[in-house]
Amino acid sequence: MRPLPFALLPLLALAAATLRAAPPAEDTFLRDYAETRGFMLGRPVNATPTPDGKAVLFLRAKSGREPSQELYEFEVATGQTHRLLAPADALKGAAEQLSPEEKARRERQRISVGGFTAFSISKDSALVLLSLSGKLYVLDRASGGVRELATGAGTIVDPKFSPDSRSVAYVRDYDVCVFDLATGQERAVTTGGTEKVSHGLAEFVAQEEMARFSGYWWSPDSRSIAYQESDASKVETWYPADPAQPGNPPSPVFYPRPGKENVSVRVGVTSADGAGETTWLDYDRAKYSYLGKVTWQKEGPLTLTVLSRDQRDLALLKADPDTGKTSVLLTEHDDAWVNLEQDVPVWLSPEDGGGFLWASERANWRNLERRAVDGQSAPGIFMNWEENFRTLSGVAGRRAYGIFSYRTPFYALPSFVPLDGKPVPEGYADLMSDPGLAQMTFGDCQTVFAEIGQTLDKMPRIVVRRVSDGAVLGELPSVAAEPAFVPKTTLDELPMVRPQPRQNDVYFTMLVRPRDFDPAAKRKYPVIVDVYGGPGHQQVVASMRPYLLDQWLADQGFIVVAIDGRGTPGRGRDWERAIAGHFGSVPLDDQVEALKLLGAKHPEMDLDRVGITGWSFGGYMSALAVLRRPDVFKAAVAGAPVTDWMDYDTCYTERYLGVPGDGRYPEAYKEGSLLTYAADLSRPLLLIHGTADDNVYFRHSLKLEEALFRAGRQAEFLPLSSFTHMVPDPVVRTRLEERIAQFFHAHLGMPGEPGKP
Repeated sequence: MRPLPFALLPLLALAAATLRAAPPAEDTFLRDYAETRGFMLGRPVNATPTPDGKAVLFLRAKSGREPSQELYEFEVATGQTHRLLAPADALKGAAEQLSPEEKARRERQRISVGGFTAFSISKDSALVLLSLSGKLYVLDRASGGVRELATGAGTIVDPKFSPDSRSVAYVRDYDVCVFDLATGQERAVTTGGTEKVSHGLAEFVAQEEMARFSGYWWSPDSRSIAYQESDASKVETWYPADPAQPGNPPSPVFYPRPGKENVSVRVGVTSADGAGETTWLDYDRAKYSYLGKVTWQKEGPLTLTVLSRDQRDLALLKADPDTGKTSVLLTEHDDAWVNLEQDVPVWLSPEDGGGFLWASERANWRNLERRAVDGQSAPGIFMNWEENFRTLSGVAGRRAYGIFSYRTPFYALPSFVPLDGKPVPEGYADLMSDPGLAQMTFGDCQTVFAEIGQTLDKMPRIVVRRVSDGAVLGELPSVAAEPAFVPKTTLDELPMVRPQPRQNDVYFTMLVRPRDFDPAAKRKYPVIVDVYGGPGHQQVVASMRPYLLDQWLADQGFIVVAIDGRGTPGRGRDWERAIAGHFGSVPLDDQVEALKLLGAKHPEMDLDRVGITGWSFGGYMSALAVLRRPDVFKAAVAGAPVTDWMDYDTCYTERYLGVPGDGRYPEAYKEGSLLTYAADLSRPLLLIHGTADDNVYFRHSLKLEEALFRAGRQAEFLPLSSFTHMVPDPVVRTRLEERIAQFFHAHLGMPGEPGKP
């Protein structure tokens, strides 16, 4: 006998649970969390040393509750910080205006604040380039003077200084232009660009799935520009409209879906003065249809990192910009997929021994390699960073700096490898004082760098270090509000129990208890799994930030857990590739097994009352959990879920599930689709989706709603009017989190209560 549709549950019971679960009046955490964007407003971001090493520039909101960023400078010699420029100064009182193109670009970069969102520094350290309201500004650091560049009319994106600091390039209305700072003249470098065939713009999948946001590149001598031409004329055109804004006409979007046409990309090189013809680079574009990265550094040749459509083959190509001929420096192959990373290659100067740095997963773990100029491995200088090298941050002082994890994905720690073969100086190997998560930024500087660090009990902070000895030279000041508590977290490493687990097959999990938890009370708590579960992201990390909201939810009477199973990064090639072709089974199986292991270890967890919640891939996982494993998961909140992988983009989906029809994973799309299991819904499900989402389109939740309706099943549906894939509005974010807590209280109950059907 099937249970009644959940929409028919007595409304009085839901209202009673809501009142009972309401946080005390003095609890202002949710409001504070939403207004401060997770307590991140007012913290320095985009910290970049000037090439001369005398300063570090960064962006920061002027207060912890104002989502508009200003430009600041930290002086290395004095340790003093001062503001260089505020948006109001540049706009002279006018309101900030964003073009649709800039809004889309910020969405791809997950930027939800206003004001300055990026800047670049000239090679001579004298000038700073900023963009605001479709206009370009150049700041003279010495005088403080600000100059608005008199560019032609149109949408301007992706501005960059030339290496000689004399010009600025940008894309205006689908063509690359150069502005001469001395003469004040603008010249077109490319012509004929259109919405369908653009010049100098990274296509959608490059921005969303490859972390590549630029589509043109200066030559080191500033005389030439390489650029991509993106031909979308064969790509399926969608006309998504926001139903909450019927007065706004829909804009065409070239959206490539699995098995259908992609944007066709080719790379050309032309003179930066706009007078020459384009030389198109000649390589096997039929085989290598994705342009992953273009590198044009002073120390090395023009190189292209390209991938095949199925992403099983990658090639690093050396290109002759004069003739267009290319040659292969190296190739990578993986029977599942090759990970594309933007941190390599890095070409080395003769002082550093020449050649270039490369990274590969051929030996399961990602290793940093040194390659000769011809692409062959240089003998004797293969670098294996404790079997868990993660990211190459930069090269400075004859050292390669990067992030690695000492065999555990929980931490991301900074260190370096000397390029001259000398041993690491004593006490210098671990730059971060407390274990946690770290990043390093060098810019074009060789003497100082910025280290961004966060731990389980500290929010992010940025210190400036000297390259020569690692000494801390100062900390970039924050004006952010601080959380009122430190999350009460417990890290567990749980060995797998699946058949024939391999060494190091361990689930990393994080458990968050209520702050008033008393083990002596022996109370049973309903459990909520805060899930992502997909590739490219970790939920379990040594950082305070991700668990602030989990702690608030736990304080409402739950135990909240996060689980990283197979498919998550930082665990080696085999662990990550285990999900190939199996979105609908492997990630969910791991969540279930790890959850049961946690329950056996922590008896306060009531495994008869388990809910699950997540966003994006996590939303997909949440819905999948109640559809496929209702025996384990009794309620789910699915935010912005992909419901049918045939409706997501090619680059992401085909990487993991294969190109439809290629025969590698014949059942992958059916197994991974939520629509396959819609008729099996027997547990409460709350769907949440922004009506203007341009990443996971609103269509996804509508298709699942229709499938449920046709199958005689029902879910609660909460559309977020005019929101995209992000929900930055403080009021909406506050109400959203309250709604999620109320939903789980209604269907899972309170601590000590019996389970609910």
